[in-house]
This record gives sequence, structure tokens and C-alpha cells, in this order.
Amino acid sequence: MRVLVIGSGAREHALCLALAADPKVTALACAPGNAGTAAVAEQVGVDPMSGVAVAGLAARLRSDLVVIGPEAPLVAGVGDEVRAAGISCFGPSAAAARLEGSKAFAKEVMAIAEVPTARAFVASTPDEVAAALDEFGPPYVVKNDGLAAGKGVVVTTDRVAAMAHAATCGRVVIEEYLDGPELSLFCVTDGTTVVPLIPAQDFKRIGDGDTGPNTGGMGAYAPLPWLPGRIVDEVMQVIAMPTVREMRQRGTPFAGLLYIGLALTARGPRVVEFNARFGDPETQVVLALLDSPLGGLLAAAATGQLHRHPPLAWRSGAAVTVVIAAPGYPATPTTGDVITGAEQEGVLHAGTRRREDGAIVSSGGRVLSATAIGATLADARARAYALAATIKLPGSQYRSDIGLRAERDEIRV
Repeated sequence: MRVLVIGSGAREHALCLALAADPKVTALACAPGNAGTAAVAEQVGVDPMSGVAVAGLAARLRSDLVVIGPEAPLVAGVGDEVRAAGISCFGPSAAAARLEGSKAFAKEVMAIAEVPTARAFVASTPDEVAAALDEFGPPYVVKNDGLAAGKGVVVTTDRVAAMAHAATCGRVVIEEYLDGPELSLFCVTDGTTVVPLIPAQDFKRIGDGDTGPNTGGMGAYAPLPWLPGRIVDEVMQVIAMPTVREMRQRGTPFAGLLYIGLALTARGPRVVEFNARFGDPETQVVLALLDSPLGGLLAAAATGQLHRHPPLAWRSGAAVTVVIAAPGYPATPTTGDVITGAEQEGVLHAGTRRREDGAIVSSGGRVLSATAIGATLADARARAYALAATIKLPGSQYRSDIGLRAERDEIRV
């Protein structure tokens, strides 16, 4: 099987590593890729937002399967162009990817499917925003209706800050605040059958103790030792399956990766958000523990054969990933700095590129992910942080508490 991965982040690096380990994957390319994916996949330049270009590249490479990593190409319909060219594609259609592309649309789907989620209002004017904020009270949850690269959400007790964020977004979804620990559950689906992966927890705030502004994600760990075993089955029954069923009944079946962001509230699981692709940084830890071949799983979902796929196998132990960010992130990151220690096992690349002189330099806000597996969560944390300490990037920053509360058994459902 010849596979083409579209994207250039740590998620795509993790996907490439897992696909390269699949004995049935005979050729692997990544477009446009980064300095890390180049070690395991052929690098090919392409505009990931151009469906025509991606489909043409897949045809030239004689790809059997295209895997689209980022959300923007999916929402733009790149997967539709690939399928129209007669090539299997893992990733939903543009119509189905609206589950991520519009939070208002996702709320509409959840309401019809009777999926539990936060109460919400869609607001487009300052008066509508003010009324919604007054209805719910603090903490205020204000979400950009469209794509915002993981940084379109503000949760604050400052009403002025909430109003200001809404003003920068235009159309927003304002929600009631959901209490309880959050987690991410990835579900692979072909539009009918749904297969859950293991749950993970990520960390959105830039600073220790969940302080500072939201980011695209500063780290993650899996599995979740504090999570009751019944929760995944409950989420499948009341959230994942009804959502997939509703999308199919609309004539826009969702086939690909349904990312369910959840809050475990006193009233039970509630959907915080849907995404239409693998999440970053959770992908780094989930795929590190997956013992089943990834290529066969994604191909089965892309071709409507997921019901024939054998049950997934998982490695024992735990995985932790720590995101190393550039100075200035998430506001205005500094780029172009030389990185040392980036070419080690367990280091996944996101915002990197290789200069003509061979040096690896930073090229984005979230630069690298230090990922490790251990027999226990404590062991995995120790290994991940030991790895992170060997990576040198001037002025870089990373959180020191990824998975710490879970290690200390401080999380309660």
C-alpha cells in the first residue's frame, strides 16, 4: 500500500512513524512535511489547501491512500477532490468537516441527535454577545465559530476580555461553563461503524497550573488512570454513534477521525467540541501506544470496510508528550533559531525546517514534541522530561506539569 500524508506538524510526524512501521505500507510520502518527517517519508512540495494539487500529486505517486492531517484542507474540500480522482482518502468531506469548521453547525447536529453538550447561543453583534454573557455568567466561554488553529476559545472571568475576544471573531458561540476534568476521545469511523481509540488528556494553557492564554496544545498523556471504565462505552452510545448516525441521515456521512472533546461533569459526559481530524498533541501519545498496524485501520475507514477490521491491540504502560514551544508563543513566536538534540528517537517535529547547511531551525510556534513510553505514568513522565531537557532551543518554553495531577492521583470524576 502506497500512502501519502498531507501536513507538516507533529501530528503528521506521528502518523508517518506509525505508517512506516506498518509492514503493508510499501511507500510513504509526506507533503509538505518538515525536518522530522523527512527521516521516514519522501518529502514532496505541495499546497495542502489545493485539492487539485493534492489529488494530482497522489496520482503521480500512485498512492493507494491519502491521509489528510490538518483541519483546514478538510474543511476546504481537499478530500473530496482526492476521492473524485478515484483515490481513497482518510478524512471527511467538506460537508462533514463542518462539524469542526462551524461550532454553530456542530451545536445544531448535537441538538437534533440529542447529544449532551453545553447550552449555547450563537452571537454576531455586541448586543447579542452581551446578552449571552449575562445569561450564563462567569466563567465566560467564548468560541470563534470558525477555524482558529486551536486558539479561538477564551475562558475567562473578565467580562471585558470576553467581549473583546468576541469582537475580534465576528460570529461566536457563547456557552455555559462545564465543570469537571476534560479528555479527548478519537473515534475512527467509515460513516457507519465507529471504533474508539484510547482516551487522552491534553493541556491547552501555555503555563503550569493551566495559566496563561490558550494554545494549540502544550502536551498530553494516555491512558487516563482516573477515568472510569464505563465512560468510553457511554460516550460511544450517547455521543459518537448518534452523531455519526445523524450525519449519515443528512446525506453527509462522516468518514475519518471524529475527535470528541469531553468534559466529565456532575451530570455526566458533555461535548466541549468536535474536530474532524487527529488532534495534536494527543495523537503523539495515542499512536505511541497503538500496537495494531495503522495503515490497515485508516484504509478500512476510507473504503467503508471498518466492520471487517480486527479489534485494536494496545501496548501496555503509558505515554507522555511534552511540547517545546518557541519564545514568544502563542503571541508572536521567534523563528529561525538553531535547534540541537532534535534528531533523537521520541522527538516529533512540528515547526521545524532544515537549512541548506544541514542545521535544523525553528519555523513555527510549537516546535517539537518530546514523547516517551513508560511502564507507568510516572515513568513515562520522567522519560519525556529527560528527553525534553536534552533539546536546546534558545528561549524555548515548555510546561513542567503534563500528567502530574494524574500521577499524583488528584483528578476526581
